[in-house]
Amino acid sequence: MSGASRPQKEHLHLMTFASFDLHPALQRGIADLGFTEPTPIQKGGIPPALQGRDVLACAMTGSGKTAAFVLPILQRLIGKKRGTTRALVLAPTRELAAQIVEHFNDLGRHTDVRAAAVFGGVGMEPQERAFRRGIDVIVACPGRLLDHFQYPYAKLADLEVLVLDEVDRMLDMGFLPDIRRVLKHLPRAEQTLFFSATLPAPIRELAHQMLKNPVGIDVERPSAPPTAIAQAIYPVRQELKSALLLELLRTEKIESAIVFTRTKHRANRLAAFLERHGVVCDRVHGNRSQTQRTQALAGFKEGRFQVLVATDIAARGIDVEGLSHVINFDVPNVPEDYVHRVGRTARAGATGEAITFVSQEEQGDLRAIERTVGKSLPKKTLAGFDYQGGSAERLEIPIAERIAEIRARKSEERARAKAKAERKAQSQPGAAAAQRPAAAPARPAVAQGGAHGGPRPNRAPGARNAQGRAEESRRPKPARASAGPWWNR
Repeated sequence: MSGASRPQKEHLHLMTFASFDLHPALQRGIADLGFTEPTPIQKGGIPPALQGRDVLACAMTGSGKTAAFVLPILQRLIGKKRGTTRALVLAPTRELAAQIVEHFNDLGRHTDVRAAAVFGGVGMEPQERAFRRGIDVIVACPGRLLDHFQYPYAKLADLEVLVLDEVDRMLDMGFLPDIRRVLKHLPRAEQTLFFSATLPAPIRELAHQMLKNPVGIDVERPSAPPTAIAQAIYPVRQELKSALLLELLRTEKIESAIVFTRTKHRANRLAAFLERHGVVCDRVHGNRSQTQRTQALAGFKEGRFQVLVATDIAARGIDVEGLSHVINFDVPNVPEDYVHRVGRTARAGATGEAITFVSQEEQGDLRAIERTVGKSLPKKTLAGFDYQGGSAERLEIPIAERIAEIRARKSEERARAKAKAERKAQSQPGAAAAQRPAAAPARPAVAQGGAHGGPRPNRAPGARNAQGRAEESRRPKPARASAGPWWNR
């Protein structure tokens, strides 16, 4: 067994892109991008994919797996009749989908094969046009794809290749039911390529259902970041993290940094804090529109922003060349997410630094990360920083305060809507008068005493109030809109 495996390993080691016998137009695209030696996932995945085999591959993000399915698809589609979609790629996030389309268009720039992205947060009309034109490759997020499948134009009757990328991430995001619904709308593909960093039981079951005699590729998944990444831990109180980050940005040579936070709200507040203190930054998370996310990433890649504040939506599928630093503002509670996050730096042979702020309550998560990477991470302090000082910045607002803020905002919105309705009614007196109930008959004048100026008749206590309530109950009441759930009131 060992004698048979050594020649195979030596063959893989000596393999180049020329070994794949790709179309000359693809070789030109590879040369334009400066690719030289294939990565392990490309060496193992491209040959069987070129043969039309199904592939089940375990590989981490950043391993070069995108090219491992893009190149075989391009090779298959070169010279084929246009006007029908022949390949579909499913991806978990908009950013990853956009990046895959970029890979298709870059590697296939000397071919006539084109790809388009289909995801939420943007209008459906351009995506509908891509379906109607029958663009060669569609790269889609499952939710938006299902939206299009409601209409006849989105039938993919000529589909030949189906790719599922980052399947474990789609499982984490709750997309597995959507994937199964997508599959019901598709014909049986001639070839299926399946990529995942891990293979938990639901994914193994899905792969068993979808794949036909697949070639299995298990690229060794790193349990620790590359050695080119200098890692450091900064113990710091939770309320001092923002001040420490600001001081690091001011005193250390940090050219560009992705700063990861635990939640979208913390990302917003941290970005606002940095902007108030003169740091040019932007943010990426699930509550931002696709246009905002695209502009933020583009500005960061072009060097217009020093800092990109992000949640883990950016930990996979985002390739930023020359990224000098990754800063974990919050310690990830899943050790593998730490490896994904810090793997954004030191790519393509470069070096980088990974800094993690650790508060007392995050020590347990840190120990889990250190067990995963197999070593204790070095601890540092920033000279001159007051670790005992106070901070007026709060990144985490208690839930009661957030609910009170939401209620106050909704109350203001209702007051504005009421005032607007009143102004509209005043501007249309005829219509307003027509909607008023008919006036009650005029009562005879009554002097201060009784009906004829004498003393008032005696009434039982509360009789007048009871009469008033009865009259009120007989008056027509205007329709009142429901105030909605309690959290919207």
